[in-house]
Amino acid sequence: MIITLNHTAEIVAKEIRAVFQASYAVEAKLLKAVDFPPLKRELNAFITSANHFYGYEIGGKLLAVLELKQNSEANHIQSLVVLPAYFRRGIGRELIKHVLQHHDDTLVTVETGLANMPATALYEPLGFVKIKEYDTDHGIRKVAFELKRS
Repeated sequence: MIITLNHTAEIVAKEIRAVFQASYAVEAKLLKAVDFPPLKRELNAFITSANHFYGYEIGGKLLAVLELKQNSEANHIQSLVVLPAYFRRGIGRELIKHVLQHHDDTLVTVETGLANMPATALYEPLGFVKIKEYDTDHGIRKVAFELKRS
């Protein structure tokens, strides 16, 4: 079930952070990243974030989180994380579909590590188109996608 998460509540923020840590640890290995900023994100950064957080839970257990940053130009999927035990079960796809159904902005953007092929395999079938590649200050090659809707 997809729910809106009250990330300003410390107990919820701790659950969100736990999913982030587990998922991003796998991505860091996939990208061969030595210094991976998402793993350094502190609890208070979740609590004070202006972003929206959506969770996918079953039986009260949080399995995945989508973090959405909204601005006047686009909705940006800031993060999409799934507990590793639940990878490749369609949970990420369901969260993206939820955001697309409930936010009618004409432009949705997302970025991921270039070597994160599972993420690319998730975004492209949903209509996201690769718009650029670039290198981060942390030595990670990234790819940016966008979805334009009318």
